[in-house]
Amino acid sequence: MNEANRDLARGGRHYGLDWLRIAAFALLILYHIGMVFAPWGWVIHSDYQISALIVPMALLTPWRLPLLFAVSGFASRHLFEKSGSAAVFLRARNLRLLIPLAFGMVVLIPVEMWVRVREAGYPESYLHFWTSDYWRWGEFWGRTFPSWEHLWFVVYLWAYTAGLALVLWRFREPFDSLARRCAGWLAQGWRLLWLPAAGLALARLGLQFVVADEQGLLRDWAGHALYFPMFLSGFVLAGSPSLWPALKRVFGAALLVAIFAGLATVAIETRYPGETVPPHWVMAVARVSQVAMGWAVTIALIHLADRYCNRDHRWRKTIAEAVFPFYLVHQPVIVLTAWYTLPLGLPAGVQFVVLVVATGGACLATYLLGREVGWLRPLIGLGPRAGRAAPEISPQAA
Repeated sequence: MNEANRDLARGGRHYGLDWLRIAAFALLILYHIGMVFAPWGWVIHSDYQISALIVPMALLTPWRLPLLFAVSGFASRHLFEKSGSAAVFLRARNLRLLIPLAFGMVVLIPVEMWVRVREAGYPESYLHFWTSDYWRWGEFWGRTFPSWEHLWFVVYLWAYTAGLALVLWRFREPFDSLARRCAGWLAQGWRLLWLPAAGLALARLGLQFVVADEQGLLRDWAGHALYFPMFLSGFVLAGSPSLWPALKRVFGAALLVAIFAGLATVAIETRYPGETVPPHWVMAVARVSQVAMGWAVTIALIHLADRYCNRDHRWRKTIAEAVFPFYLVHQPVIVLTAWYTLPLGLPAGVQFVVLVVATGGACLATYLLGREVGWLRPLIGLGPRAGRAAPEISPQAA
């Protein structure tokens, strides 16, 4: 076991996974900006339908969210070990996830929902919408209220964290024993590559034509069948040093799986672009390819982060802390900026630069202001200032 993994086994921080988390959220922001121009439906859309985005975005889609949940699970293990007990861990996660969620639902999501109904013909101002029409339940101008919008990730992450905390509270020793046995078994041969991928693919196929493929904490069973195992795998990996040599061993094969699954995904996406519905067997192949690619890319990137990026930098802590505020703010800024600038008829390249600059500037301003104002810190997912933090609080929110 190398020094980095010995530190990890003692509960040390894995800097490589921090950098991977930062990169994953940065890609997410760029992905959402790209959705303004891609030939798929989104919150708001440019008149430009840039078909060249189909391939890169089809290659990003299968693994961007599974990776985020896996890295979040890994970070949750680190936070759990620092907390010392399941109760303290859950209390800390409630503060760091539910308070920003409430803030987002009151302040950030109304911006997106206003643009959504305005796109459908709603005539009123934002102030009128927020005071009179946002606080409703049911259909309104073709939109369902209330809506989490992009904050569904926070809702899912909290639910997975809370469920896991309850298991650890009542069954910590059996959970650890089962995790050790599973990790030891998966570490043999090629099992770490093919067995989880096969299990995820079977679960995805089993639910494909049984439940609707839609977001929602109590109805997105297809999503939970993928995201929760990814979250749990990250949590187990963080406490299982025996799995790291297996990651190195299956790395080359994981790349091959990712390449072939990616080719199948791109072929199907280009053959049935946009909202075109393919035959059922093609949908099944697409789901299996996406799941296989998601798992293969995730374990390959974790190995690369472990091998090449597991080192600290003076900016790492600051950037890692800024990730969650950036995530909270980015999509409302993209949507609002696009709403006011798309009518200007700017060239696509100029429009893209405007969105990147406006989003980056607003996110950075939110973080820089929020970290200096004590009462704003918890609203954007930041803990107490250094020197005043309780032992169980970590600078990392998600």
